[in-house]
Amino acid sequence: MMAGAAGGGLAVGIMYLLSLETEFPLASIPFATSIVLMTGSPEAAPARPRALVGGHVLSALVGVAAFKLAGPEAWVAALAVGVAMLVMLVSDSFHPPAGISPLIIVMNGMSWSFILVPVAAGALILLAYSWVWTNYVRRQRWPDRWW
Repeated sequence: MMAGAAGGGLAVGIMYLLSLETEFPLASIPFATSIVLMTGSPEAAPARPRALVGGHVLSALVGVAAFKLAGPEAWVAALAVGVAMLVMLVSDSFHPPAGISPLIIVMNGMSWSFILVPVAAGALILLAYSWVWTNYVRRQRWPDRWW
């Protein structure tokens, strides 16, 4: 329990420092709840690598597509979140923290490049961090399956 909390705190601190160096304010980077899940419950199905990376990337794709098709309306954000949930479920990449991405994207009018940086890059960095933290600090084998 303490290792998960320490890992989560450290990861959020690193994410905050990285946000200061980029054009993305911390509030527009959708990883804080993913960090909590990944470091606190790495054995959970939504913490599998496929769910972490796939969930974030697919949700971001849905969010940008919705914004580009219909604009920055509240109903667009709501619909995009629902569609993203369905896409994650159908693709077996359900990662609940990724559900915020379409909302952030539609509200802030993010472009296609947002999918690559910070979403895909951030998910891959969080995957690497989670692997190191769980295997070497917590001394637990993770993940039990990659896909």
